[in-house]
Amino acid sequence: MPSALSDPRPRPILPWVPPRHLLPLHGHSALRARLAGAVSRGELPSSLLIEGPSGVGKQQLALWLGRLLLCEDPENDFLARESGLGKPARSDAVVCRACKLTESLQHPDLHWYFPRPRLKGSSDPDLADIREDMAEGIAERLGNGGLYEPPGGDEGIFVATIRSIVQTAALKPAMARRKVFVIGDAERMVSQEGSDQAANAFLKLLEEPLSDTTIILTSGEPGALLPTVRSRVIAVRALPLMEAEMKAFVEDKRIAPLLDLPARSAELIKAAAGAPGRLVERESWTTAIDQATRFLDAASSPDRGRRARVALSQGASGARGKFSETLDALTSLLHDRAQAAASNGEEKRARGAAHAIAIVERTKELATGNVNPQLLTAALIRDLAPLVR
Repeated sequence: MPSALSDPRPRPILPWVPPRHLLPLHGHSALRARLAGAVSRGELPSSLLIEGPSGVGKQQLALWLGRLLLCEDPENDFLARESGLGKPARSDAVVCRACKLTESLQHPDLHWYFPRPRLKGSSDPDLADIREDMAEGIAERLGNGGLYEPPGGDEGIFVATIRSIVQTAALKPAMARRKVFVIGDAERMVSQEGSDQAANAFLKLLEEPLSDTTIILTSGEPGALLPTVRSRVIAVRALPLMEAEMKAFVEDKRIAPLLDLPARSAELIKAAAGAPGRLVERESWTTAIDQATRFLDAASSPDRGRRARVALSQGASGARGKFSETLDALTSLLHDRAQAAASNGEEKRARGAAHAIAIVERTKELATGNVNPQLLTAALIRDLAPLVR
């Protein structure tokens, strides 16, 4: 009977199974080196905010930092394998117990919170309900290797969740020397619902953190954070990935099946502008690019009625979510225009595009507040008109 190696008969192709652990983090090497250095020197702030554009991997970076803080042998194990820091990795390197647990988010001292739909059936869910709901959300994200689409407009970090964070932080670490809390999309915190107790307790936790607790917030809209929260954290900025880093991300054999990009995806990758998350949510990102193109076309048109119609096409409620994504796409389009104009020696056109980018960035800051997207769009198109014609 032929052996398995010599058997010429075709063997069945096993179905691809999604990972149940976090995939490797790509990019942010300079920031990771800074953070790792602060950890090794014992200088990492107890309350940290990682801010940056949508989709660049801020929560993945925060989880990376949490895993580093819990690693039992960072110089020889975690840093060597994941960061290229510390001692070179060996083929016989041993993965510590903590890293095995944090890789699958099973470590009892690594806590990940992010916006979720409000729990039904109870106006004041207890700690067990919150934990169960967050466990379900984490399992969903792990089913895609930690890649996920942004939360919906009805999802938030409600007072019951904030209370859960505060109560859990008061407990002693279960296994490690410290506890780490990663709170993604922190601008979605709902701090006022008729009771200030949870909000005030969380602010006190940020201002006077326990010696065995590290809190890492992330936000793509830091201007939307409560000033009282922002004043109590040290902020660092996560930048978009470089072209080579994006290439490594999409070509990673562990990630490519999850992205399932079309065969000709170079334009899509370029439009993502260094934000891998935009490839995960590429349908909504493509919609944002289309809408941003409409903005530019309206600004270039002498037809004032067309400008008004484009402005009215924006939703009339809070200027976040899809509208902010459209502004990100507009920045990307203008950046491409500026580069093309500079390459062709069109100095005036390049300056106009650069000035237009600055106007869009100011609009992004305004969009984080309680403003009307229709009015913002009308003003934006009016200001862009003389610069993009």
